[in-house]
Amino acid sequence: GGIMFASLRRLFGMGKEEMVQASNALKGRSEKMQVSSTHFILGNAMEAPFPEGTDRAVFATGCFWGTEKGFWKMPGVVSTAVGYLGGFTENPTYHEVCSGDTGHAEAVQVIFNPAKISYVDLLRQFWQSHNPTQGMGQGHDRGTQYRSAIYPTNDVQKALAVASLPAYQSALKEKGIAATITTEICETNPTFYYAEDYHQQYLAKPGNRPYCSAEPTGANLPDYKGWVPSALLESQAAKLPEEYWQKHAPTPHCVLRLGNEQISWP
Repeated sequence: GGIMFASLRRLFGMGKEEMVQASNALKGRSEKMQVSSTHFILGNAMEAPFPEGTDRAVFATGCFWGTEKGFWKMPGVVSTAVGYLGGFTENPTYHEVCSGDTGHAEAVQVIFNPAKISYVDLLRQFWQSHNPTQGMGQGHDRGTQYRSAIYPTNDVQKALAVASLPAYQSALKEKGIAATITTEICETNPTFYYAEDYHQQYLAKPGNRPYCSAEPTGANLPDYKGWVPSALLESQAAKLPEEYWQKHAPTPHCVLRLGNEQISWP
């Protein structure tokens, strides 16, 4: 019944659009969610320890099914997982998150190889894969769990995330979109709680419901040289060239149309 209930909730876009107060949030449980040991598509580890030299990023762009596929397809990504964070409830369930009583967002953890793909590239995928001006929701999905958010895992990521926001705001303006970005850039590095195993790599699994409510705007994140802080320009340079984005930039419903395999580039 849980899946059915959550599907109906998605279908009718129900959900609380006001953040729950910490004192009213569900308490949760100490037991961790059990997930498969390996990624359904990439075959790499789903949980730490991850390969040496990899880095970790966390993003929320609405319903996590499509978000995750967009990221696992990127070259240089080693593993991805869907989960919940940014709220108050310990080890929440999907049902609880959909109720709006946990304060968590549906999010994706991305483990990546910085020698092949940079955080700047991941930020571009983040901004361009959804409409970051929609407040507590994305597309047909409404509720605090569908908010747009970036969860930096270190100070460099935070500096890059903060610098990228006004850059994308100006790109939206040039595109004729006057709305203000509502994306939350989290101050801390909150605990990432893994979602149920059936949600992991959901869109690649047999019998899935091909659903994605993301509404990419078509605005491009400007060249990183124009917005990355000067002290980070060299170490955090984009690894994916403009040609990559011309071919693989997110478009509406792209995660439903495209295959599940990782993009090989160049």
